[in-house]
Amino acid sequence: MLPVKLLGTPAAGRRHHWLLVVLHLVPGLLLLLLLSRSASASASTVVTHLPGFDGPLPFYLETGYVGVEEETGAELFYYFAESERSPGTDPVILWLTGGPRCSGFSGFAFEVGPVKYVLAPYTGGLPHLVHNPLSWTKMASIIFLDSPVCSGFSYARDPKGCDVGDYSSLQLQTFLNKGYLIGNPITDPKFDKNFQVQGAHGFGIISDQIYEAAMKNCKGNYVTPANQLCAEVLQTVNSLISEIADAHVLYKKCVVATPKPIEDAIKRKFLLEESIEPNEAPGRPTVDCFTYGYYLAYFWMNNKMTRNALGIKEGTIDEWIRCKREVPYTQDMPSSIPYHLSLTMRGYRVLVYSGDHDLEVPQLSTQAWIRSLNFSIIDDWRAWHLDGQAAGFTIAYANNLTFATVKGGGHTAPEYQPEESFAMARRWLDNEPL
Repeated sequence: MLPVKLLGTPAAGRRHHWLLVVLHLVPGLLLLLLLSRSASASASTVVTHLPGFDGPLPFYLETGYVGVEEETGAELFYYFAESERSPGTDPVILWLTGGPRCSGFSGFAFEVGPVKYVLAPYTGGLPHLVHNPLSWTKMASIIFLDSPVCSGFSYARDPKGCDVGDYSSLQLQTFLNKGYLIGNPITDPKFDKNFQVQGAHGFGIISDQIYEAAMKNCKGNYVTPANQLCAEVLQTVNSLISEIADAHVLYKKCVVATPKPIEDAIKRKFLLEESIEPNEAPGRPTVDCFTYGYYLAYFWMNNKMTRNALGIKEGTIDEWIRCKREVPYTQDMPSSIPYHLSLTMRGYRVLVYSGDHDLEVPQLSTQAWIRSLNFSIIDDWRAWHLDGQAAGFTIAYANNLTFATVKGGGHTAPEYQPEESFAMARRWLDNEPL
């Protein structure tokens, strides 16, 4: 799914404590905003060294837990990376990863966080980490949250605490401080799924004839086929889409596996392409695969030295898995568009961005639901630039809503195009035009 970021208040001092507040915005994803307060709400650890990283960390890192439900003993785990620019005045971003149930560590190590893995063949031991020069902590403090409960290192002492959905995890009052950013967002199946067919045609994955047959027989409804001819052509469309990596249509299609480094790996449930059935022996991606970093993360996160450094509570999570697909999650919010409308009408600044090579949530679908808000155009469609070259295209609407594409980006745009995404975010955070 998608990462979502909310702007919070500037950091107030070196020691950070957080009050948890909740906002629902997108299907399958619970948004939580953490606001600074004086009383401690979490067990925290100041992390000065990370296993596999040479020397002390060149940034301030704190990890810890925030209790969200006393009845089930549910606690959310967070990574707080302080701004490397001006922590007293820079905004605080809360970064949430979708999935659902994918760890906020994805943002920390693969997208916008201050470290990244050295992609080298794994031969045992600890993978190596280096400082990320394009971390968004160069311009903001960021809280990477394992949300909802039972994602990443978040846990509940009572298993009932893991039974959450779009609505059922609302634990405290709804609050939003300044604005939010959303990247390649899942918003409404009427838009997201329907525009996959148009996107596939635009990328040359389906032929003109197949596209015309889909339009003729499905009449714009590609989610629930109303007749046999529509169902048959959609089966062809889906079969052709399955041939490519839909998160980025130009990349190799690679297994996304959470390996188990012991001989009984075949018995594990693990992360991989949806087209592969669970409980098979996990494949090992090749080093040139985009997903190889996820493979390294499994070994690093399940190392005892790493857990000690991060302050992980013993007995809470036996095995860290980047995305816990096997834990049930109720997607009971049919559309988040009314929430976007409500928030923008209340004056919050919004940046919606899309990697333009994503077929999971095509930029066509994002543009369509934004148009459905019926906001007037303030700054019409144009290129935005980096180093004299078009880095994407953008349009600005009334009510402080901006849409931008990231040229060459995939489903997680900063992961594929870090330099362009960094420039886009810095300009928006600093209230500069793209």
